[in-house]
Amino acid sequence: MSLLQGSCHCGAVRLTLPSAPEKATKCNCSICRRLGGLWAYYEFGTVQIEGHPENTSSYVWGDKTLRTVRCSTCGCATHWEPLAPGAGAKHGVNLNNFEPRLQEGVQVRRFDGADTWTFTD
Repeated sequence: MSLLQGSCHCGAVRLTLPSAPEKATKCNCSICRRLGGLWAYYEFGTVQIEGHPENTSSYVWGDKTLRTVRCSTCGCATHWEPLAPGAGAKHGVNLNNFEPRLQEGVQVRRFDGADTWTFTD
């Protein structure tokens, strides 16, 4: 299996990245700290996602601009996506659903989404 292919725990949702990420974000906001996500960002529509929406459920909160998506069977958070994607829209992919080797070359940035809304590194 390619390092660019990942899935939720049960395999019902499968993701294929268009390229290896160079950077990822670890956020401490109220949802990200609970999910434990490590987010890599891609242009919306460039990540191939199989099993979505038929095997997923989503959660919308806060300013209601994005939905956090998880597998309906095993509960793994797979990605988030904008509710109304426009030109240049991004979505985030949870790298924890991929082989750990994918993360080895990724610069992880810490983001204070709980208070200052700034990177802390």
